[in-house]
Amino acid sequence: MVSPQPEKIDTISLDDLGPVTEDTAKDPKTYTIEDAVETIGFGRFHILLFLIMGSTGVVEAMEIMLLAVVSPLIRCQWRLEDWQVALVTMMVFLGYMVFSIVFGYLADRYGRLKILLISFIWAAYFSLLTSFAPSYAWFVFLRCMVGCGVSGHAQGFIIKTEYLPAKYRGCMLPLSQVFWLAGSLLIIGLGSVINPTIGWRWLIRVASIPGIILILVFKFIPESARFNISVGNNQAAMNTLKWIAKVNRSALPEGVLKEPPTDQKGSLLDVLHSKYLRTTLQLWVIWLGISFAYYGVILASSELLERNLVCGSDQSIAEDGPLYTEEATSPCRCHMLSPADYQTMIISTLGEIALNPLNILAINFLGRRIAMGISLAGTGVFFLLLNICTSRYGLIAILFFLRALVAASFNTVYIYTAEVYPTVMRAIGMGTSGSVCRIGAMTAPFIAQVLMSASVLGALCLFAGVCIICAISAFSLPIETKGRALQQHK
Repeated sequence: MVSPQPEKIDTISLDDLGPVTEDTAKDPKTYTIEDAVETIGFGRFHILLFLIMGSTGVVEAMEIMLLAVVSPLIRCQWRLEDWQVALVTMMVFLGYMVFSIVFGYLADRYGRLKILLISFIWAAYFSLLTSFAPSYAWFVFLRCMVGCGVSGHAQGFIIKTEYLPAKYRGCMLPLSQVFWLAGSLLIIGLGSVINPTIGWRWLIRVASIPGIILILVFKFIPESARFNISVGNNQAAMNTLKWIAKVNRSALPEGVLKEPPTDQKGSLLDVLHSKYLRTTLQLWVIWLGISFAYYGVILASSELLERNLVCGSDQSIAEDGPLYTEEATSPCRCHMLSPADYQTMIISTLGEIALNPLNILAINFLGRRIAMGISLAGTGVFFLLLNICTSRYGLIAILFFLRALVAASFNTVYIYTAEVYPTVMRAIGMGTSGSVCRIGAMTAPFIAQVLMSASVLGALCLFAGVCIICAISAFSLPIETKGRALQQHK
């Protein structure tokens, strides 16, 4: 009667041992960098990130838009021909083109934040030197050096992109346009006050101040956690994510941060790999065309105002009065922009933010490709409308919507390019695109400032045609990135 008991005890102990062995064999929970970013969500850190990294757009806009504001003054001071004025802009973008690839390559290897800091120090230094340029040749060289430095400012946009959760990228990244707009308006406003009083050299010195201030506040933003993961520095990425979660009053996912091991490094050949070849080539066409159109309209608007080319160079009176307060009579066409001209530039520049709410809706509901295609097609149409002989108010209206549409296109292609390439090659992907983009920017001044002198119709139709080609390329892009997680590996 006692013998069954040991059997029963043995059976119970075997049942108990089974589950314990299975539990101990289970692997600990893990999560990826994408899981961490999404779980932490949007919070106070991202607001700080948006303000500091967004302000890089203020500095970049001031340095680039500076050319449109000072061109009439240096034309007069050094008695420059049209091609010499255009050469200044071309050399700025030549420096930008070369160093976009260099800084993109270095950022994928040594970190986005390091390259951003170096580029800001570089740009601020040479910008200050430009204000002391003793001759036209020195001015061209030093502005080229500024272009080299400004090319690295794109790393601020990449850092923002890599920290934002997917559902916020479509809203927050387009709002970065506000900073570019602020920089554009600031340099035009400063130019209207400083140029007529203490001169363009002091304008350049004052314009360098925001960049110097930003250098001091970059310490509040950590290196991209996605970059640290891509180079195998998991502990640094983990520490950063813990700090961000604490600032956001959030928490990380349960488990351990773990990404698949990789020794992949981004290179120029990667963006031309068969997996990305079609996307890359079409993006290059779009980047080139948008830059050509964007800087074309900026320089063309300055040229139209300075020389009254919109209705023919011999017409000084439009429907609602003169477009200018004075005509250029000297051999070097020493004409200064009037207060009314600066006002027109400011109003047209405000157009860059006018369609931002609609652009955000289009990006999030229609997708990046369709939103980009529509805005590019609209840009082409409004370039054609500039051929209409109109009053100052008509010109302001056309320039307003033209700037709105081309800025929306630029905004969308920035977002799409940052999303379509994986982390290990994101900076080089942005860098090569930015480099090709500057080919369009280098060409724009020769069309807007040289060809337009000979044929307004020919120049504006050329701008319109390029925009239509870019619209077709945007509609036919092979990958839609709306709602897609950022890829970590190739």
